Amino acid sequence: MMGQIYADALAGAAAEIEYVDGTRVVLEAARWFEPIEGDESLLRRCTGPTLDIGSGPGRLTVALNRRGVRALGIDITPRAVAHTRRAGGFALLRDVFDEVPGSGRWATALLADGNIGIGGNPELLLRRVRQLVRPGGTVLVEVASPEVRSRVDRVRLHRGPLAGEWFGWAAVSVTDIRRVARAGGFPAVECWTAHGRWLACLS
Repeated sequence: MMGQIYADALAGAAAEIEYVDGTRVVLEAARWFEPIEGDESLLRRCTGPTLDIGSGPGRLTVALNRRGVRALGIDITPRAVAHTRRAGGFALLRDVFDEVPGSGRWATALLADGNIGIGGNPELLLRRVRQLVRPGGTVLVEVASPEVRSRVDRVRLHRGPLAGEWFGWAAVSVTDIRRVARAGGFPAVECWTAHGRWLACLS
Protein backbone atom coordinates (compact mmCIF):
# COMPACT_ATOMS: atom_id res chain seq x y z
CA MET A 1 0.00 0.00 0.00
CA MET A 2 2.86 2.42 0.75
CA GLY A 3 4.15 1.98 -2.78
CA GLN A 4 0.73 2.63 -4.31
CA ILE A 5 0.14 5.77 -2.24
CA TYR A 6 3.57 7.09 -3.21
CA ALA A 7 2.89 6.26 -6.85
CA ASP A 8 -0.44 8.08 -6.65
CA ALA A 9 1.31 11.09 -5.10
CA LEU A 10 3.73 11.14 -8.03
CA ALA A 11 0.68 11.17 -10.29
CA GLY A 12 -0.68 14.24 -8.49
CA ALA A 13 -2.81 12.80 -5.68
CA ALA A 14 -2.68 14.50 -2.28
CA ALA A 15 -0.82 12.48 0.34
CA GLU A 16 0.63 12.94 3.80
CA ILE A 17 3.47 11.49 5.87
CA GLU A 18 2.38 10.34 9.33
CA TYR A 19 4.90 9.93 12.16
CA VAL A 20 4.42 7.54 15.07
CA ASP A 21 3.58 10.46 17.37
CA GLY A 22 0.60 11.28 15.16
CA THR A 23 2.17 14.29 13.46
CA ARG A 24 1.31 14.59 9.78
CA VAL A 25 3.00 16.65 7.08
CA VAL A 26 2.14 17.03 3.41
CA LEU A 27 4.13 14.85 1.01
CA GLU A 28 5.26 17.43 -1.54
CA ALA A 29 5.92 14.99 -4.36
CA ALA A 30 5.22 17.53 -7.11
CA ARG A 31 8.35 19.52 -6.26
CA TRP A 32 10.61 16.61 -7.28
CA PHE A 33 9.62 16.89 -10.94
CA GLU A 34 11.26 20.24 -11.64
CA PRO A 35 14.68 21.71 -10.79
CA ILE A 36 14.93 22.92 -7.19
CA GLU A 37 17.10 25.83 -6.16
CA GLY A 38 20.37 24.41 -4.92
CA ASP A 39 20.39 21.44 -7.31
CA GLU A 40 23.19 23.01 -9.32
CA SER A 41 25.45 22.93 -6.26
CA LEU A 42 25.10 19.14 -6.26
CA LEU A 43 25.15 18.59 -10.00
CA ARG A 44 28.41 20.40 -10.66
CA ARG A 45 30.20 18.07 -8.22
CA CYS A 46 29.12 15.02 -10.23
CA THR A 47 31.90 14.75 -12.78
CA GLY A 48 32.10 10.97 -13.09
CA PRO A 49 29.67 8.03 -13.10
CA THR A 50 26.93 8.88 -10.59
CA LEU A 51 24.39 6.71 -8.79
CA ASP A 52 21.24 8.62 -7.78
CA ILE A 53 19.80 6.67 -4.84
CA GLY A 54 16.07 7.10 -4.27
CA SER A 55 15.91 9.02 -7.52
CA GLY A 56 12.14 9.50 -7.55
CA PRO A 57 10.91 10.95 -10.86
CA GLY A 58 14.52 11.53 -11.83
CA ARG A 59 15.15 15.25 -12.05
CA LEU A 60 18.81 14.89 -11.00
CA THR A 61 19.44 11.74 -13.02
CA VAL A 62 18.01 13.36 -16.15
CA ALA A 63 19.93 16.60 -15.58
CA LEU A 64 23.20 14.68 -15.34
CA ASN A 65 22.46 12.57 -18.41
CA ARG A 66 21.77 15.76 -20.37
CA ARG A 67 25.16 17.11 -19.31
CA GLY A 68 26.89 14.03 -20.61
CA VAL A 69 27.53 12.58 -17.15
CA ARG A 70 26.79 8.87 -16.93
CA ALA A 71 24.15 8.60 -14.24
CA LEU A 72 21.77 5.88 -13.09
CA GLY A 73 18.76 6.42 -10.87
CA ILE A 74 17.44 3.67 -8.64
CA ASP A 75 14.04 3.75 -6.96
CA ILE A 76 11.61 1.21 -5.51
CA THR A 77 8.54 2.68 -7.24
CA PRO A 78 7.72 1.63 -10.83
CA ARG A 79 6.01 4.94 -11.61
CA ALA A 80 9.11 6.90 -10.57
CA VAL A 81 11.38 4.74 -12.71
CA ALA A 82 9.02 5.00 -15.68
CA HIS A 83 8.90 8.78 -15.41
CA THR A 84 12.69 9.01 -15.33
CA ARG A 85 12.95 6.89 -18.46
CA ARG A 86 10.28 8.91 -20.28
CA ALA A 87 12.19 12.08 -19.42
CA GLY A 88 15.33 10.68 -21.03
CA GLY A 89 17.19 9.36 -17.99
CA PHE A 90 18.47 5.91 -17.12
CA ALA A 91 16.78 4.27 -14.13
CA LEU A 92 16.22 0.85 -12.59
CA LEU A 93 13.60 -0.50 -10.22
CA ARG A 94 15.97 -1.37 -7.42
CA ASP A 95 16.41 -1.16 -3.65
CA VAL A 96 19.80 0.22 -2.66
CA PHE A 97 20.40 -2.90 -0.55
CA ASP A 98 19.81 -5.19 -3.54
CA GLU A 99 22.33 -5.92 -6.27
CA VAL A 100 23.21 -2.67 -8.05
CA PRO A 101 25.03 -2.50 -11.40
CA GLY A 102 28.53 -1.07 -11.23
CA SER A 103 28.93 -1.84 -7.54
CA GLY A 104 32.29 -0.57 -6.35
CA ARG A 105 32.85 1.56 -9.46
CA TRP A 106 30.62 4.64 -9.02
CA ALA A 107 32.54 7.90 -8.67
CA THR A 108 29.68 9.61 -6.85
CA ALA A 109 26.50 8.60 -5.07
CA LEU A 110 23.66 11.05 -4.53
CA LEU A 111 21.45 11.04 -1.43
CA ALA A 112 19.45 14.18 -2.19
CA ASP A 113 16.09 15.32 -0.81
CA GLY A 114 16.75 13.79 2.60
CA ASN A 115 17.38 10.28 1.25
CA ILE A 116 20.04 9.79 3.92
CA GLY A 117 16.95 8.72 5.87
CA ILE A 118 16.22 5.65 3.73
CA GLY A 119 15.64 2.63 5.94
CA GLY A 120 15.83 4.54 9.20
CA ASN A 121 19.50 3.68 9.78
CA PRO A 122 21.84 6.28 8.22
CA GLU A 123 25.03 4.53 9.34
CA LEU A 124 23.94 1.24 7.77
CA LEU A 125 22.90 3.04 4.59
CA LEU A 126 26.28 4.75 4.30
CA ARG A 127 28.10 1.47 4.87
CA ARG A 128 26.14 0.08 1.94
CA VAL A 129 26.94 3.14 -0.19
CA ARG A 130 30.61 2.71 0.76
CA GLN A 131 30.42 -0.64 -1.07
CA LEU A 132 28.87 0.98 -4.15
CA VAL A 133 31.32 3.83 -4.73
CA ARG A 134 34.88 3.26 -5.88
CA PRO A 135 37.93 3.90 -3.66
CA GLY A 136 38.19 7.66 -3.37
CA GLY A 137 34.55 8.06 -4.39
CA THR A 138 32.24 10.60 -2.80
CA VAL A 139 28.70 10.75 -1.50
CA LEU A 140 26.69 13.95 -1.84
CA VAL A 141 24.11 14.17 0.92
CA GLU A 142 21.31 16.60 1.68
CA VAL A 143 20.93 16.91 5.44
CA ALA A 144 18.66 18.79 7.81
CA SER A 145 19.42 22.27 9.11
CA PRO A 146 21.14 22.82 12.48
CA GLU A 147 17.78 23.59 14.09
CA VAL A 148 16.44 20.13 13.26
CA ARG A 149 17.20 17.32 15.68
CA SER A 150 18.53 14.07 14.22
CA ARG A 151 16.00 11.31 14.77
CA VAL A 152 15.02 7.83 13.71
CA ASP A 153 11.32 7.33 13.05
CA ARG A 154 8.67 4.97 11.87
CA VAL A 155 6.46 6.68 9.31
CA ARG A 156 3.69 5.78 6.90
CA LEU A 157 1.91 7.44 4.00
CA HIS A 158 -1.73 8.51 3.95
CA ARG A 159 -4.04 9.28 1.05
CA GLY A 160 -7.52 10.07 2.24
CA PRO A 161 -8.72 7.09 4.32
CA LEU A 162 -5.95 4.84 3.03
CA ALA A 163 -2.82 4.25 5.10
CA GLY A 164 0.34 2.45 4.06
CA GLU A 165 2.58 0.20 6.10
CA TRP A 166 4.96 1.68 8.66
CA PHE A 167 8.57 1.91 7.50
CA GLY A 168 11.84 3.24 8.86
CA TRP A 169 12.98 6.76 8.07
CA ALA A 170 15.54 9.08 9.61
CA ALA A 171 16.60 12.71 9.65
CA VAL A 172 20.25 13.68 10.06
CA SER A 173 21.11 17.20 11.16
CA VAL A 174 24.14 18.89 9.67
CA THR A 175 25.47 19.04 13.23
CA ASP A 176 25.61 15.22 13.32
CA ILE A 177 26.64 14.32 9.78
CA ARG A 178 30.36 14.06 10.60
CA ARG A 179 29.71 11.49 13.32
CA VAL A 180 27.28 9.56 11.12
CA ALA A 181 29.65 9.68 8.14
CA ARG A 182 32.57 8.31 10.16
CA ALA A 183 30.41 5.46 11.41
CA GLY A 184 29.44 4.76 7.80
CA GLY A 185 33.03 4.64 6.55
CA PHE A 186 33.54 8.20 5.31
CA PRO A 187 36.07 10.07 7.48
CA ALA A 188 36.14 13.34 5.51
CA VAL A 189 33.12 15.66 5.41
CA GLU A 190 32.66 19.04 3.76
CA CYS A 191 29.45 20.95 4.50
CA TRP A 192 27.92 23.97 2.78
CA THR A 193 24.60 25.67 2.09
CA ALA A 194 22.89 26.49 -1.19
CA HIS A 195 19.60 28.38 -1.42
CA GLY A 196 18.65 27.38 2.11
CA ARG A 197 19.54 23.72 1.65
CA TRP A 198 22.21 22.05 3.82
CA LEU A 199 24.53 19.79 1.85
CA ALA A 200 27.55 17.62 2.58
CA CYS A 201 30.22 15.81 0.59
CA LEU A 202 31.48 12.61 2.23
CA SER A 203 34.72 10.96 1.20
